[in-house]
Amino acid sequence: MIWPPLCLPSQTGRCHRSPAIPAESVRQLLASINRRTAMGRCDYAILLLLARLGLRASEVACLELDDLDWEGGQITVRGKRGVRAPLPLPADVGAAIAAYLRHGRPRSTSRRVFLRAKAPIRGFLDQKAVGSLVRNTLAHAGIKAPTHGAHQFRHALATDMLRHGTSLTEIGEVLRHRSPDTTMIYTKVDLGAVRALALPWPGGVR
Repeated sequence: MIWPPLCLPSQTGRCHRSPAIPAESVRQLLASINRRTAMGRCDYAILLLLARLGLRASEVACLELDDLDWEGGQITVRGKRGVRAPLPLPADVGAAIAAYLRHGRPRSTSRRVFLRAKAPIRGFLDQKAVGSLVRNTLAHAGIKAPTHGAHQFRHALATDMLRHGTSLTEIGEVLRHRSPDTTMIYTKVDLGAVRALALPWPGGVR
C-alpha cells in the first residue's frame, strides 16, 4: 500500500510533501537482500546508510575510505557545499560496510568506498547509481514505496526520530539542515506534536 505523503505548510505558506517510506517496508527491504553475494553486501551497506543515517544519495556515492574512523566509531559525511560533518557510526552500519570491504569490494586503487561491480571498476560517478540501486531493490522485493528514490529514507528517519520524542533541533543536526524550516518538511506528524517537541533553534530562526 502506498502511503499518501502528508502536506505540511511552511512559514512561506507553501505546501511541502513528505514522502517517507514506512518503517515496515524498510525492514522488509533490508531482509530481502541476499548478503551472501558481493553485490548483496554492497546493496545492504548502502541501504543501511540511507535508512539509519539518512545520508543523501550523493553523500553515499562520494563516501571515501578515509571518511571511516573505525577506532573512533565515526563516519565523515561530505555534504552540500563541501561541508564535512562527522556522525556516529552505528554498529550495524559499520559491520555491513566492513563485510562489503572484506568480502565484496573489487580490488581497486580508488579511495571510494562503493565501487562498480563491472568494468571499468571505479567509484560511482554520481548519485544516480544509488537511486538506481534503490529502484531495483524495491522492485525485486515487490515493495510499493511512496517514491522510487533514495530521499524517502531520509524522510522516514526524520519521521521515526520525531515519533520517538527526538526534538526538531536534534533531527536537524543529524540531517545537517541549516534551517528548522527544512526539518519541518521532513517530518510526517501533526503540527501539534511538532510544536510540542520543538526546541529553540540555535541562533534563532532564519
